[in-house]
Amino acid sequence: MSGRDRDEQGRTATTLELFFDLTFVVVFSLAGVQLADAVAEAHYLSAFLGFGFCAFAAIWAWINFTWLASAFDTDDWLFRLVTMVQMIGVCIMGLGVEPVFASITAGETPDNRVIVLGYVVMRVALLAQWARVAIASPTYRAAAQTYIITILVAQVGWVLTAVLPLTLGQLLAAAFVLYVVELSGPFIAERRRATPWHPHHIAERYGLLTIITLGEGVVGTVTAMQALVKSQGWSTDVAIFGVAAMVLNLALWWIYFSVPVGEALHRNPAKCFLWGYGHIVIFMGVAAFGAGLHVEALGVSHEAHVSNLVVASAFVVPLVIAVLGIAVMDAYLTGFDGPRAAAVLITLLLLGGGLVAVALGATPLAAVVWSAVAVAVQVVVEELWAGERRDQRLA
Repeated sequence: MSGRDRDEQGRTATTLELFFDLTFVVVFSLAGVQLADAVAEAHYLSAFLGFGFCAFAAIWAWINFTWLASAFDTDDWLFRLVTMVQMIGVCIMGLGVEPVFASITAGETPDNRVIVLGYVVMRVALLAQWARVAIASPTYRAAAQTYIITILVAQVGWVLTAVLPLTLGQLLAAAFVLYVVELSGPFIAERRRATPWHPHHIAERYGLLTIITLGEGVVGTVTAMQALVKSQGWSTDVAIFGVAAMVLNLALWWIYFSVPVGEALHRNPAKCFLWGYGHIVIFMGVAAFGAGLHVEALGVSHEAHVSNLVVASAFVVPLVIAVLGIAVMDAYLTGFDGPRAAAVLITLLLLGGGLVAVALGATPLAAVVWSAVAVAVQVVVEELWAGERRDQRLA
């Protein structure tokens, strides 16, 4: 594991990387279901803290593996086995999602023991990969050693949070410190010696996880339609809702992939940190949007014990976070684009107007249709400036 060619032609994701990504569907799906149930029962603290903790752990573990694999993937038997150990760790994390939410809902300190166990399994496997780099590559040994030290420090800290009888406040304070350690590790390591990650490969990997996360929105759409059909049978309203919800998912895909990120990363490698870290917010927003559509289903079937405004906000607020996050990251990477900024502003105003309409008496179903119109407007406006303007931004 001495480092791959950063300018390697035709570099694409491996089948093992794709398999690895699919294991994260488990965590996103379980966390999404718990988030939807918590919001529907007005357990907002457990919804916010539980989803934030579980989603961050999964996404950060994915990010660390992805950048290492982009730079050092040998695809030999040892690399494959260690990656499979990480996949087992993801599944263990999935088992720990429900206890985190349940403990917070019960007013207890979050029960993070199982999810920390899965996280540790993943990180120990990652340590083995970085140890291989440190042994095989004198060029990147200093960077690998930095990764090893920060990962070890963070893991000791997470284990302590799982075994010590901390209060909720103490756990949140410890988690903040550990998040700083986690996020600073790659920043310090790459400053010592930048690893040979492949820009087009990284862009593809992030795009693939975005697509997988959007799958939660499709699941939420189907779940909501099932609730509608069960409560009122097939009707024009059901069909309109299904089309509108799918438009939302497809428009998010369109917006995300409107800029060729691989070329932009190739031209601006120094911007990789904020771009890569910023995707934590984007991934969370997209995953929570799918959970919000599940809340819509619970509201339609009268299983949600919250107001229509909360039901509508459950998918509109994450949608706003995703749309804004994508726009900010693209602007950071490729430069400010006035027409696109205007399109995003119009979209955000329209989404906010939908929530105002629900507060004034409109139904959450109407908010879905209105939100679909809002993001469709952004797609249309952006495509009017496609091609030449996109090339100008990249230049």
